[in-house]
Amino acid sequence: MLNPVSPPSRTTRQSFPDTLVSFKLVLTAIFWGGTFIAARVISREADPFSAAFLRFVFASLFLLAFMAWAHGSLPLPGRSQLPRVVLLGLTGVFAYNYFFFSGLQTIPAGRASLIIAANPAFIALFSAFFLGERLTPLNVFGIILSVCGAAIVMSSGDLSAILAGDLGRGEWFIFGCVASWVAYSIMGKAAMRELSPPAVVTHACVIGALFLFPAAVNEGMIQSFSGYSLSVWLGIAYLGLFGSALGFVWYYEGIRAIGPSRAGVFINLVPVSAILMASIILEEAVDGSLAVGSLFVVSGVYLTNRSRPA
Repeated sequence: MLNPVSPPSRTTRQSFPDTLVSFKLVLTAIFWGGTFIAARVISREADPFSAAFLRFVFASLFLLAFMAWAHGSLPLPGRSQLPRVVLLGLTGVFAYNYFFFSGLQTIPAGRASLIIAANPAFIALFSAFFLGERLTPLNVFGIILSVCGAAIVMSSGDLSAILAGDLGRGEWFIFGCVASWVAYSIMGKAAMRELSPPAVVTHACVIGALFLFPAAVNEGMIQSFSGYSLSVWLGIAYLGLFGSALGFVWYYEGIRAIGPSRAGVFINLVPVSAILMASIILEEAVDGSLAVGSLFVVSGVYLTNRSRPA
């Protein structure tokens, strides 16, 4: 009698999906690293609300077209879900992008990306508090290691420079990004109990754009619209497609698959990718601290995702 073929082990079934999710999250971090360069270019000509509104008009169009092609229509949120998607639009789109563009008007992209690298630690903390996620000592060490790596990269190896720096208006704006993104990540987990990641992100982008429109008009967007250069429009298109539509969907897929804490740690790859792109596109100098910091970040991401807490 032939022995029946045993089903694939749990480890085998989970390894490929987790690898695919991790690959998408790495690409998302690269896309988001490029948003700092694009936003610096855009902020030279466009005001914060105007830039954010145009970004999410592009993102909403891309996402609506994708939902029509892939699913035929956009599923509407139920009565219990509607407040959640409205809050997602207010936090992850409206508030985050106002703080993002305002901060990048006054501080360098590198310093801004270092502050945003604090996101995973706060996401892990609030996920444990609100969602009951458990972190193993290995996970905690991985988060600390990746944050330290981001700090090494952004400070060129002189960590004392971070502690000695005075916080100005721009830094506080970027801290607003951190608070907004933590809220967006935590609430997104609940929103995806009934809606798919693309549907949640589409609703958030459309609602956020609607909230941004009055503020953008008040800034004078309509009068300035025809004066934007080609580089501004290319930057807005990049932010809409790669920095928002694809990036947000893949990030939420990661949250649903491996949880906010583990997905959030990939944000620490953002400052590394931002510096690499700046060195290639803007021909900025790269020193040895980049290699050391990158090693810390990649190692931290690996350790944080090496074992999943129950």
